[in-house]
Amino acid sequence: MMKKNWISKFSLIFSISRRFASADRTSRASVTSRLSLLGICFGVMTLIVVTSVMNGFQMSFIDAILETQSYHIQVEEGSGELSGADGAELEQKLSQHCKDSKLLRALTPFYQAQTLMCSVPNPPDFAGGKISSSSSAIFESPAVIRGIPAESYYEDEGFRKEIILLQGSFDLSGRGGIILGNTLAHNLKVRVGDQVNLFVLSGSSDVELFSGQRLLTVKGIFATGYQEINASMCFINLEDAALYFGKDAKKTWGIKVYNTAQVERELRALTKLLEGYGAKISSWKEYNKSFYGALRIEKNMLLLVVCLIFVVVAINIYNAMRRLVFERQREIAILSALGARTKEIQAIFITRGFYTGLLGSAAGLLLGIIISLNTNAVFNGASKIVYFFQYLFTAVFSRENLMYIKENSTYSIYANIPARIFKSEVIMIFIFGIISPLAACFFASKNVLKSTLAEVLHNE
Repeated sequence: MMKKNWISKFSLIFSISRRFASADRTSRASVTSRLSLLGICFGVMTLIVVTSVMNGFQMSFIDAILETQSYHIQVEEGSGELSGADGAELEQKLSQHCKDSKLLRALTPFYQAQTLMCSVPNPPDFAGGKISSSSSAIFESPAVIRGIPAESYYEDEGFRKEIILLQGSFDLSGRGGIILGNTLAHNLKVRVGDQVNLFVLSGSSDVELFSGQRLLTVKGIFATGYQEINASMCFINLEDAALYFGKDAKKTWGIKVYNTAQVERELRALTKLLEGYGAKISSWKEYNKSFYGALRIEKNMLLLVVCLIFVVVAINIYNAMRRLVFERQREIAILSALGARTKEIQAIFITRGFYTGLLGSAAGLLLGIIISLNTNAVFNGASKIVYFFQYLFTAVFSRENLMYIKENSTYSIYANIPARIFKSEVIMIFIFGIISPLAACFFASKNVLKSTLAEVLHNE
């Protein structure tokens, strides 16, 4: 019985709110209401598109770092605490845990060191009777050199996806091969087939700091979505790394998970599993902290600026609802005289705000998702439209400068960024788009019964 009573009250409130809205279609309040609805729509749409493009922009960096450099979790051997047998047992435990766990997708052992790498001069080129001066030049560049298993590129799908081969192949099956980042190769002025020397190399006490004999042949040149990796990273065979880095070099295992939200859970499991081995376990959040922090601040500040759209729309809705409450004083007083409670009358105007927020947010959600899934076409179209108007304006007012009019390359850069839509962010934006007009209508209708029926009729 109470349920039916509640439903009938809600139906009456909704009906009266709809009657108020239909009666105000030609009034000033109606125009404000429609503008508010459009504001909510474009606000939600803009927020979804901005966050999706920003996610795509940031995740291109983060994915490149996680898949090729830092991994999600790293397990490093203890400082001289592990014997060879204990190290093999540790690796066996990690390998078995990776096979048994449904959260893990890759386990990669590696050695890493820092080096000052230099190019090896080619023999003088006597073609045409002239000696090429560049053939004997030596170029140097600092680098981070990592030894990985030869099969890593083919077994780790995430690694293979982020490593874009520009020249050669990712072939570390033989000894003495090296794969360079494209910027590093450019700094060294080397190509596939050339040789480089690890002139200065960090390592254990049995490793020579300076040497001209650590020669490696360039087998491939790659690029990733993060420029720092392209400028500093290079890969060699795991066996070569064990040879060059010395007997005391620490072996590290990089672990990747399917979902980054499960990293903390996996950290606890690994800490318990490897207790007593003296291994150091760390997560990806401990690497590049300043970089990740800068990306987070950049995204939050951008969202804060875009959220001002909702603030402006909420203020407009508040003022429009205050005007509507004042214009409906007669109807409000009559409803009160007929026995309607203050909260029920207030609910009439709040329902209108909910309707505005729901309709605007739904339309903005649909448009935002469509644009986010087609950013390539949208940015390319915007580039052509801007170019057309620039060309037209220049043709009319400054025809001699037409040769300098070109399409803005910035649009093509944004068009190539794959937008990423996160469900949690989209839901949050959608709810916020509903709450902002709802809150504005709530505060605007708090004093709906300022005038009694007698006062209203007296004024009439």
